[in-house]
Amino acid sequence: MIAVDVTVNGRRHREEVDPRLLLSDFLRHRLGLTGTHVGCEHGVCGACTVKLDGVAVRSCLLLAAQVDGSEIVTVEGLAGTGPLTPLQAAFHRHHALQCGFCTPGILIAADDLLPRERPPTRGEIVDMLSGQLCRCTGYTPIVDAIAEVAGA
Repeated sequence: MIAVDVTVNGRRHREEVDPRLLLSDFLRHRLGLTGTHVGCEHGVCGACTVKLDGVAVRSCLLLAAQVDGSEIVTVEGLAGTGPLTPLQAAFHRHHALQCGFCTPGILIAADDLLPRERPPTRGEIVDMLSGQLCRCTGYTPIVDAIAEVAGA
């Protein structure tokens, strides 16, 4: 077993983990943060995207032991217990989700894209979404929601 000391959504966790435990499984099964979805387990679909030390990463490609000393934000940490963030509210307004399986990963990836030095263009939003698989929406409402928040 390996000791892991990590801050997730502002809360510190000290856990003993198996060296082979994936970060996605640690978040879901050990911490109960089931908003981090596991789709492909190969880093392709983007459903497991979380922020690690401020950068969007695929949690299915990392071991829990690798994130010792890090800060993680999952979809549950975007708004906390407060009102929806502007991005979440825009997803609601634009009906940018259907089944919702991809939504947490897309929200985290978009949250990573938005605070850059300049607002992303629609083309940059589409490029970002090329790493996020969605079978339901056709992406147009997702792009519209993100573009609204970006002011694009």
